[in-house]
Amino acid sequence: MARLEKRDEIARAALELIAENGFHGAPMAMIAEKARVGAGTIYRYFENKDVLINELYRDLEERLCSVLMKGYSPEKPLRARFIHLGAAVLRYCIFNPLDFRFLEQFHNSPYGVVHRRDKLFGKTDQKDVYRELFEEGLAQQAIKDLPMVVLYALAFGPLITVARDHILGFVVLDDSLIEHTVMACWDGLKRQA
Repeated sequence: MARLEKRDEIARAALELIAENGFHGAPMAMIAEKARVGAGTIYRYFENKDVLINELYRDLEERLCSVLMKGYSPEKPLRARFIHLGAAVLRYCIFNPLDFRFLEQFHNSPYGVVHRRDKLFGKTDQKDVYRELFEEGLAQQAIKDLPMVVLYALAFGPLITVARDHILGFVVLDDSLIEHTVMACWDGLKRQA
């Protein structure tokens, strides 16, 4: 097995185990066993479990960002861009349930607190297309004048909930329902005329 393949196998095993069992329910020995490598092999690629979790998160975030930006056009109206992004987030989550469960755990754990805080308050070097969209919408007075944390909650909270409910089998999200759900999020954000 080539070096990159081993790293990918370890990351995949960690993703599956953490998504199913949580951070504490996926010890390094279990990850090594699932990846079919020796426990010491993991430490050639990841200094410790915290590094593994954070690198796995960065990998997933890059993958999600790539999906979001596919077909995204900053020249389109705010509403169209918001709907594009929301539909892409929702589709990514429902078609990648392991990624979704890992990301949800990460964001609701101490691992994700610093990351979320930096993103919410613009203290990161990474480009955040949602933040840019919200700032533009606020500047144009096209969306409600609410704190950034509330704008993120209105945009993502319903999407996360319906993605979770789709994965659990409580609702079936087809293209039409995805679009209507994202448009309802937009209606919650837009400033009334």
